[in-house]
Amino acid sequence: MSEPTGKYSITMPRDIAEAAKARSGPGGLSGYVAAAVARQIERDNLNELITVAEAEHGPVTDEEIQSLRDQLARARVEQAPGGTSAA
Repeated sequence: MSEPTGKYSITMPRDIAEAAKARSGPGGLSGYVAAAVARQIERDNLNELITVAEAEHGPVTDEEIQSLRDQLARARVEQAPGGTSAA
């Protein structure tokens, strides 16, 4: 069952509208724009969560970010076909 929809009028630069229309595919421009807005809302929600977390725990350092990126890269190598799995 699909979500209820409403009809809205928006204004955007013509070049952006034309690029979106060209990329919209079978879902059409409305679906493409709805997906883009949904992604933006997710990003806004994540930014709000980060702001709250940093206010409570302090900002994440560049070193912490790099350490987590390194852990993720190692995990991907281990999970890849032929990787060294501890399972």
